[in-house]
Amino acid sequence: MKLKITLICLFLFLSITAQNLVLNPSFEDYNDCPKFKGDFHENVTNWSCSNYGSTDYFNDCNNELSYLNYVGYQTPRTGKGYAGIYTFAPGSYREYIQSDLSLKLTKGIKYLITFYISLSDCSSHSNNNFGVLFTSVKLDNKSKDFIHLKYLERDAIKYKYSIITDNNFYYNTQEWTKVTLEYKADGFEKFMTIGNFDTNRKIKTKEVWNSAERQFAYYYIDDVSLIPSHLIKEEIEPKIEEKTANEEITLKPEITYTFKNVLFEFNKAQLLNTSIEELDKLSIHLKENKNLNIEIYGHTDNVGLTKRNQELSLQRAQSVSNYLILKSLKKERINWFGFGSSKPVKSNNTEKNRAKNRRVEFKLIDKK
Repeated sequence: MKLKITLICLFLFLSITAQNLVLNPSFEDYNDCPKFKGDFHENVTNWSCSNYGSTDYFNDCNNELSYLNYVGYQTPRTGKGYAGIYTFAPGSYREYIQSDLSLKLTKGIKYLITFYISLSDCSSHSNNNFGVLFTSVKLDNKSKDFIHLKYLERDAIKYKYSIITDNNFYYNTQEWTKVTLEYKADGFEKFMTIGNFDTNRKIKTKEVWNSAERQFAYYYIDDVSLIPSHLIKEEIEPKIEEKTANEEITLKPEITYTFKNVLFEFNKAQLLNTSIEELDKLSIHLKENKNLNIEIYGHTDNVGLTKRNQELSLQRAQSVSNYLILKSLKKERINWFGFGSSKPVKSNNTEKNRAKNRRVEFKLIDKK
């Protein structure tokens, strides 16, 4: 009986998924692994940019443009890839993602549009005016720095368009938030663009990080869908495992703890993706306990030059510190130190012992 119910649910989910008019909805198919920032346009299959903004594509095939990237950290909601766009920036700079729909929309039919967003950790602001633009032809990615309604009205003789907006603010940097809009088609719609279609002067913003060096809002986007509303009797979604970063942790001040899964590439100070879960837990703990400061200690084994080991241990401690700062921990609450191979916890006579000596530790300091 349980197997029968499971098969029915699977059939319903697959049926709904098959009706999604957005091709490559979670950005899994691409021509080349992203090599540079702004490597989204016509690299992600069935997607493009609808202005000359440099929309980003993140995928774990490239360490530099993976889940820990230049604007923050986020794992994909599903799969291995997601997009990233500026929706508020100086000079009304904007970025967009444009989908070539599998079918032209049918006049008079209502469609449900959904996509998931997450505000990047480095964003100083969130903004409203998340919009979805439908056009009859593909917009030229070389034409404008942002897509303003006055441009659409001026060029209406070339193509038909329609736009709907969501005026909510989205602040969550830890998890993906679902955006849902309903749209009644006119029958010309073949392309769909997501982004912000108004100038800085007209939109509303809310500050989320007052110590940011520059003002901008940058959102990650994943799992875009456009489905006829009458086909959705009950929403069925793949179950997404909740982030363990939200789990409660117990840490006492003035005790030195060793990170269990904060790891680095050999002889480098770049954090591996496996490090993030543990650091996110610590970040949340520090946000909830503002009376605590933190010290980070880097250590190595005794293999190699003493000077290099000292340098590497400091770089690794700083890398951990920078990630916590990226998660909005104020710089004045954190200090980092590198001890090289001077403080081993085991003798360095075996590889197993040397692995234990290659570690990063931390201590919470109560300011009271």
